[in-house]
Amino acid sequence: MNFSEVFKQSNQLCKVSPDGKYLATCVQYRLVVRDFNSLQIVHLYTCLDLVMHMEWSSDSLFILCAMYKRGLVQVWSLEQPDWHCKIDEGSIGLVSSRWSPDGRHVLNTTEFNLRVTIWSLCTKSVSYIKYPKACQKGMDFTADGRYMALAERRECKDYISVFVCDNWHLLRHFESETQDLAGLEWSPNGCVLAVWDNCLEYKILLYSLDGRLLSSYSAYEWSLGIKSVAWSPSSQFLAVGSYDEKVRILNHITWKKITEFEHPTTIINTKAVVLKEVEKRPVVGSEDLSIHQLTMDNSLFSTQSKYEITQLPAQVPVIKPDPDRANPKIGISALAISADNRYLATKNGSFQVQSLFWHCSGSSLVLLSKEHICLCYMEAEEEK
Repeated sequence: MNFSEVFKQSNQLCKVSPDGKYLATCVQYRLVVRDFNSLQIVHLYTCLDLVMHMEWSSDSLFILCAMYKRGLVQVWSLEQPDWHCKIDEGSIGLVSSRWSPDGRHVLNTTEFNLRVTIWSLCTKSVSYIKYPKACQKGMDFTADGRYMALAERRECKDYISVFVCDNWHLLRHFESETQDLAGLEWSPNGCVLAVWDNCLEYKILLYSLDGRLLSSYSAYEWSLGIKSVAWSPSSQFLAVGSYDEKVRILNHITWKKITEFEHPTTIINTKAVVLKEVEKRPVVGSEDLSIHQLTMDNSLFSTQSKYEITQLPAQVPVIKPDPDRANPKIGISALAISADNRYLATKNGSFQVQSLFWHCSGSSLVLLSKEHICLCYMEAEEEK
C-alpha cells in the first residue's frame, strides 16, 4: 500500500471526476484541478467567495462551486476555461446545491427549505418544487438519471415524491413510515429506495419504484440508531453503520442481516494490516536542510506525515465523546464500498479522517482530513 504526498484543501472539498481522470480540490476561494495520475495542476479557477460546496457534473466537463453565505453558485468548464456561469438566488438564500444526472441542470435548495429551484444551463429555464424536507440526505437520483426521489414534510408527516428528470413531472407520491426521515438513497440498479429514520430510532425501510414497502429492518431499540448507509455497486448488499460502532450488511433477497463488522480498540488479527500516521517536522541545523529552504521555503515550519505498518497487536486510540454536547462523535460516520465490491472502508468515531471515498477503478482510496488530502493505493493481488 503506497501513499501520495499531502495536498491542502478546505472544508473537505475534494472530488475525483466521474471518468477518473481528474482530482478537484478547493482551497478557500480557489478551485484546483489536478491530473489524477500525475497529480499535476491542469486548471486553476478563482471564485467570488469562500467555496462551501463543490461537485463534478456527470460527464466530467463542468464543476459546480457553491458559496452559501452569498447565495451564489458558479459553474466552470474544463473544455472552455474562459466560460463560466453564475447563479444568484438573491434574498431567498441558499443552503445546498447539486447537479442533475444529465449535468446540465443545477438544483438549489433555498433557506428554510422553502423550495428547490431547478436551473437549466441549456435553455436558461427555471422550475420549482415545494415542501422539501431539511434532513441529512433528502434528495437522490437513480444511477441511470431517469428518476429523482425527494423527501417532503407536510402536515407533520414524511412523504416521498418521485420525479421524472426529463421534464421534472411528478411520477409517484406516497407517505413514508418514518417518524422523522433522515435520509434516502437509491440502489445502483434503481429498483429499490432505502429510507432511514433519524438517530433516535434504528429503522431502515426499503421501497420499490411505485411506492410499495418491500421490507423494513431494525437491529435494536431504545438506543441511538443509524448513522450512515451505503449500497454496494452491484445492488446486492446494503451496508448500515450505526452508533454502536458496528456495520451490518443486508442482502437484497430477504433484506436480513448476513454479517456484521465490529470496530475493536485492540486489533489482534494476524491477517490485518494496521497503518499508523507518523508526523515528521524538519529539524533546524540538520544537514538535509538547504539554504533555499531556510530563506525562501515555508516547509521548515510545516509538518509532513507518512503511514507506517504497526506491529500487532495494535491499540487504536479512542477519544471519549462529551455527553453534554449534541451529535456525539461516536459510531460509523462514513462508509465506502469499492467499485469491484471487494472492499469496504469505514470511519469510526472521531478519527482525523473526516471522510473517505473510492476511485472509480476500485484500486485507490481517498482519505480526507480537516485540511489535507491523501491517496491510498491498494496493491493488486496476484491471481491464484
